[in-house]
Amino acid sequence: MKISIPENVNEWNRRGDAYLPGQMGIEFETVDPDLVVARFSVTTSLMAWNGFLHAGSVVTLADTCCGYGTLRCLPDGAHGFTTIDLSSNFLGTAREGSVICRATPLHKGRTTQVWDAVVSSVEAGKTMAYFRCTQMILWPKPES
Repeated sequence: MKISIPENVNEWNRRGDAYLPGQMGIEFETVDPDLVVARFSVTTSLMAWNGFLHAGSVVTLADTCCGYGTLRCLPDGAHGFTTIDLSSNFLGTAREGSVICRATPLHKGRTTQVWDAVVSSVEAGKTMAYFRCTQMILWPKPES
């Protein structure tokens, strides 16, 4: 089964509408082989009860950017990918405004890809988190 890769950023956004990215209001600006950029607006539903942006919201944004980048860069014949490792370091938060993520590939191989992401507050211009994930490329099983 060949995966259909969206042809433009509007299609990337439409594909995520019914899934977690759409539910969180994540909007992609760029989905290129060497740069993925997306953002969301801070809302109460993305925060923890203590009034800070929930770490899971930040991780979801970064992981989705890295995942879209991986999908965009799948080698010919690959069936997909799955995350096998992720790591986040938090430096700050946002209580309002918008949050933006910029993801770039560190390694684009045939069996794994490694992507780095930086999540920042748009209004404050400050880095909130650094993120890295490793994706395992999935290949069709040989017929017996």
